[in-house]
Amino acid sequence: MSASNSPCVVVVMGVSGCGKSTIAAMLAGRLRWEFEEGDALHPPANVAKMASGHPLDDADRAPWLDAVAAQIDHWLANGRSGVITCSALKRRYRDVIIGDRPNVRIAYLKGSRELIANRLAARQGHYMPAALLDSQLATLEEPTEDERPIIVEIGARPEVIAAQIADELER
Repeated sequence: MSASNSPCVVVVMGVSGCGKSTIAAMLAGRLRWEFEEGDALHPPANVAKMASGHPLDDADRAPWLDAVAAQIDHWLANGRSGVITCSALKRRYRDVIIGDRPNVRIAYLKGSRELIANRLAARQGHYMPAALLDSQLATLEEPTEDERPIIVEIGARPEVIAAQIADELER
């Protein structure tokens, strides 16, 4: 899938604190595509649950994943490309948001627990507490080759990571 072809969407995925929002916004700007912060699509009850230190379960995630998928479908149906963030921790979650949409790619932001924990500890003003990192890592099912993921290590500067993803899309 080339960034210059028909409309496509990139789902920037990974655990909380891996840099999804920063990198996705940079990628969207670089490609001149639309951007959506997937966390903004969470129902208020999900935000309250996470803010109180409780991880979401699959029932909590279902309406959120449907909203992410609806945003992807909206862009594609209107001939627009976009970048959206979504933790997409399990394969079955990715099956909902990507499914059989050939114009959707995953960019998986991968990093060590230590690096991500340090980022979460330094983060201000986000409802997702650092205490939930271990539950996210336990839930994470890394994307497999058949999902055609773009896998990038998060140790580099965000603009370098965004460039790596854009370069991979061009291939």
